[in-house]
Amino acid sequence: MKNIGSNPVKPPFWLLLELTYQCPLHCAYCSNPLELEGEQELSTEEWFEVMTQARQLGAVQLGLSGGEPLMRKDLEQIVAKAHELGFYTNLITSAIGLTEKRLQALKVAGLDHIQISFQAADPELNDAIAGKRHAFEQKYRLAKAVKAAGFPMVMNAVITKQNIGDIEALMQLACDIQADYVELATSQYYGWALLNRQALLPSQQQIENAEQQVNAFRDRLPSGSPKFILVTPDYYEKRPKPCMSGWGSLFACINPYGLALPCHSAAVLPITFPNVRTHNFKQIWYESDAFNRFRGNEWMQEPCRSCPEKEQDFAGCRCQAMLLTGDATNADPVCEHSPHHHVIEQARQEAQVGCHSELVVRSMRTDRLIVQSRL
Repeated sequence: MKNIGSNPVKPPFWLLLELTYQCPLHCAYCSNPLELEGEQELSTEEWFEVMTQARQLGAVQLGLSGGEPLMRKDLEQIVAKAHELGFYTNLITSAIGLTEKRLQALKVAGLDHIQISFQAADPELNDAIAGKRHAFEQKYRLAKAVKAAGFPMVMNAVITKQNIGDIEALMQLACDIQADYVELATSQYYGWALLNRQALLPSQQQIENAEQQVNAFRDRLPSGSPKFILVTPDYYEKRPKPCMSGWGSLFACINPYGLALPCHSAAVLPITFPNVRTHNFKQIWYESDAFNRFRGNEWMQEPCRSCPEKEQDFAGCRCQAMLLTGDATNADPVCEHSPHHHVIEQARQEAQVGCHSELVVRSMRTDRLIVQSRL
């Protein structure tokens, strides 16, 4: 077991269960990996065992995600078990498939919190980005029902070139549905989003305009209004983000098939990740090669190895380094000192040209075509 910088490894704080990769939406920015049929999702009892082991280790926050977690018929059972174990539970959902009846069942099971995603404030644009007709109508109605049921609620909107011009309308939507917190976050360019990056990444001017609009809207709000957080793309920064507060530091993700990952996108790395079907979670967290691989700084190359900021930003995102430079041990190319920074500069230039690139909507058919093209 390695230290994280100069600090010893602590127990995990937050566990994310990606219960399924099935999803009724076809978002062009989906960060889930390319998946084909064939692998068997963890059973209800297997999820129970994962939660029990993680809770014994000290994890306290539990996210239930996907895909769309509502597509698991045993979701209420999983929530009830998590509540019994003492987790604070957060359902991360599109709200497609949620009903008032199921909402009440989740309330009885002990669910603590719900996060609902919107793609735009305009119903037609929302449905176009999500790839599903009438999605906005369902989301809006169920968001109202979530608040009526007494749940704390976060509204999440992925900000892209397509909807950034309507950011004030998104903020007004959040007020209309009485969200408690609102995350306006630009896309993270992994998975399907990387394929569509040129069509999704806003220009720097669009980002600056959005920041001004968000700040002005905040200033006009009365007390008791939603709290807004704007997350801008690291592509326009000079330093990388301290991804996950350090590899294997606070967070672990279990994918639908049992792979234990130090971050949502880590499966893109050329690493053999342990599976909870064959490994105890304590062993995975403290002893596995995968979780220790990028702890500390011995693995770092220059310029990170001698950088005075290496224990603040941890050399940035390992997945981004892998996807954009071909080597996960390289500096995150977002950093202005990275020898690969030119790939970020090129992406910035491409973002200036507007929405000329057509979005490739995610579907099982397009998944197969892209996977086959790489064989």
